[in-house]
Order: sequence, then structure tokens, then C-alpha cells
Amino acid sequence: MHIADGALSGPVLIAGGVLSLAGLTIGLRKLDMETIPATGVLSATFFVASLIHFPVGASSVHLIMNGLAGLVLGWAAFPALAVALLLQAVFFGFGGITVLGINTFNIAAAAVLMHYVCRRGVMASSPSIAAMWGAAAGAGAIVVTTVLVALSLALSGEQFIPAAQITVLVHIPVMIIEGAVTAAAVYLVRKVKPELFTAISSLNGRARHG
Repeated sequence: MHIADGALSGPVLIAGGVLSLAGLTIGLRKLDMETIPATGVLSATFFVASLIHFPVGASSVHLIMNGLAGLVLGWAAFPALAVALLLQAVFFGFGGITVLGINTFNIAAAAVLMHYVCRRGVMASSPSIAAMWGAAAGAGAIVVTTVLVALSLALSGEQFIPAAQITVLVHIPVMIIEGAVTAAAVYLVRKVKPELFTAISSLNGRARHG
């Protein structure tokens, strides 16, 4: 899901950088002492999950877990995922520095969207219903990220359209896996620490009105 250096046109890179900067600004404003530990944990989760690859045909795909990050962190997913992407680019060569902005936006914007679409569902009285919404968030985040990545490639030139189409197809298994993993994570959190989602949602609500 990482777009590599040199693959995108200048306007797409600039747009991605500007949008990511806006998201980082909002996300950093919503960080406080309550959310910093969770932000660190989910940043590490994203970092490790991206190292777990699955072969799909002649290519391979990896987990992202941005749906879970979005459910827990909301806008704070932007700084959490940006740090993880930067470390991956520096240490492992995943993605790159020039595409850090667009990669951050494609992954973190999907996380924030799932926060607003599914956060009430994961706070339902029934943990089982919450898990279903978790599955929707996990799979939905991959769908949105895949579409954004494909759009980034397609807008960079007609020669990238086949690659954009392949990107969507090979990530269908990831959508299923991430939906199941996120559902399990939400179910576990609702059983052992249900106040986590409530606390983060309250924080995001205060920040919107602050």
C-alpha cells in the first residue's frame, strides 16, 4: 500500500503533502496526556503490521490496521501513522520521503473517516454488535485507502491506470483479514477496557467544539 518515490506526478505529491499537513495540524491539536500512550501503541501496531506480508499471485500485500487506529484515535491517527511511515521509509525503504505526505494522507484519511462512520457502533451496548462495526471499520479503511492509492496513481498518468486497477484487486484479501482482526480487537477492548472508545470519542468531541 506504500507508493514508492518517483511514481507520482508533482501536483499529486504537493496535494498529498498539503492535505497531510492539514491532518497533522488537527491531529496534533487533539493529542493530550490521555491519548499519547494509545497513539504510541497504535503507531507501533501499524509499524509491525506493515511488516507482515501475504503473497497474492506474483505480488504481496501487508496488513495496515488503520481502521483500528482510526476507531481509537480519530484525528490523532494522522501523527501516529505519519511517524510509523517515516520510520518505515528510513529503516526499511518502504515508500519514501518524497511520497510521505501522500502515503500519510491515503492511510490516515481512511482511518479518520472510519472513526466518524463507525465510532458510535463500537460503543454499542453489545460487544458483539461493536465487533461487527469493528469489522466494518477494518475492512472499510482498506477499501478507502486502496481507492485513494489507485486514484493517486491514476492522476499521475495514464500509464499508471493498470497498476491502480491491480492495487484494488490484490487488496481484497487484506480487506477480509483486517475486518476479522479489527472485529476481534474491538470485541476484546469492549470486554476488558470499554472506556477506551468512550474516552477518545469524548476528546474528539471536545476538540471540535474547542
